[in-house]
Amino acid sequence: METSPLMIDQEQQISLPWRAFALCIIAYLFGGTASTLMATYLPVAIPQLLGGNASASQLDEVGAWVSAAFLYGWMIGGFLFGPLADSIGRVRALVFATGLCGSAMLATAIVPNEYVLFLLRALTGAGVGGILLVSTVYLSEVWPTQSRPVALGVLATAFPVGIVATGGLASSFGDWRIAFGIGVAPVLIAVLIWILLPESMLWQQGRNQIQTHKSSLFSPENKPNVISGAIIFGSVLIGLWGIFSWIPTWVQSLLPAGQTGQTERSITMMLLGVGGILGGIASGFLVKLLGPRHTLLFTFLGCILACGILFLTNRTFSPVIYGEIALLSLFFGISQGSLSSYVPTLFLAPIRATATGFCFNVGRLFTATAVLFVGTLTTNLGGIGNALVVFSVAFLIAFGAVWVRK
Repeated sequence: METSPLMIDQEQQISLPWRAFALCIIAYLFGGTASTLMATYLPVAIPQLLGGNASASQLDEVGAWVSAAFLYGWMIGGFLFGPLADSIGRVRALVFATGLCGSAMLATAIVPNEYVLFLLRALTGAGVGGILLVSTVYLSEVWPTQSRPVALGVLATAFPVGIVATGGLASSFGDWRIAFGIGVAPVLIAVLIWILLPESMLWQQGRNQIQTHKSSLFSPENKPNVISGAIIFGSVLIGLWGIFSWIPTWVQSLLPAGQTGQTERSITMMLLGVGGILGGIASGFLVKLLGPRHTLLFTFLGCILACGILFLTNRTFSPVIYGEIALLSLFFGISQGSLSSYVPTLFLAPIRATATGFCFNVGRLFTATAVLFVGTLTTNLGGIGNALVVFSVAFLIAFGAVWVRK
């Protein structure tokens, strides 16, 4: 008995969302790994690239530029891959972003000096920015409407799962160059996306339409919300990435001289990832219970208090630090989930996607610039812990920006 074309088409329509979900979530996961792998190996990778005679201030400065290069790349990718996906299609853009991320990671394994590393981290960041944006858009267009929020919520948890994977890699591989060989996996995923995923029907139907609402982004009625959203998200990113990227180095600084810290740093990254997962899941229930605004106020206050406890009460390493890092990462995760519910509600539907994307990526511009000052603050304030306390003030700014919006 022959199978009718209609039956084949129905089977494809049923299987497509699940294929898309599987490949998007794996790509999203590697975005989390690509974002944090270098931060985990920073204390050993930078001294190797600079040679044995580099001073502590040089190591801090180069480390800051490595983090900033990634965030600048992420910002650029977030700005560019949206229009690219609208122009050439979601699948092609996702293939490009995932392949770029993986290729840059592979090249990092053989990087000869810090200047090439800056470039490769920027390219990796651009790929990650594209993955997170395009996979979300594509899945939202191919997944059934009734369960779409659940699918997108699970997709978002893949990023911290990737952070947990970073901890596993750091625990398994002492050589950071070998660890970056994991970049072959995103390259293979990009090939599978190209082969297995068809283009979104919604994109095919609407690709010739001109979106004229973008010009109203800075109209008098929208400008205050655009500024407010950029300040809130930008402040959170400054606090999150300024602290997140340097926690492994801070942990290393608390250990006795000569101790590798491989185990401590890898456990730290896994705790940050697990906290992000649990926080992201909890954010949905908190938003439903308290509303987005009150959830954010609670979360930012929790971030401020957790940072104070972690960085002001520890001068040598002890297992208590693991619990304090887990608490902080839980609030970090809640902040990311609740921001996704709050910032879009600042804007009307016709400009919501454009305005939200603008706020998120301008925030990354602030963040990439701010993390450049971690090394300087470390030197001037007498330790990296004191510098990270200063960065936690960003959560106070975010708290204030939400508070005034009653």
